Amino acid sequence: MSEAYESIRQGLEEALAYAKGARGGSVTHEVVVPIPDVAAIRARAGLSQTAFARSIGVAVGTLRGWEQGRRRPEGPARVLLALIEKRPSLVQEELQGLGS
Repeated sequence: MSEAYESIRQGLEEALAYAKGARGGSVTHEVVVPIPDVAAIRARAGLSQTAFARSIGVAVGTLRGWEQGRRRPEGPARVLLALIEKRPSLVQEELQGLGS
């Protein structure tokens, strides 16, 4: 078999062993993304709730829930908000010129 095949096979075997609880020989990294202050991030971006929700692809109701503390952003939304917190113009810069 090819070198690529062997590398992929080995990686899959290691992933299966890890999933079954074997931790020896593997290196894992945990990234903790803090719970963002969504209202402060939006205010810093200078956008209305409607405009901010549209810019990150969520419903306005979802954004309001986050801002009012009834819900928390999770997963990719939390990561995106953390990035926007660091650079408020991120979404506009990266999506400029793309169609809706």
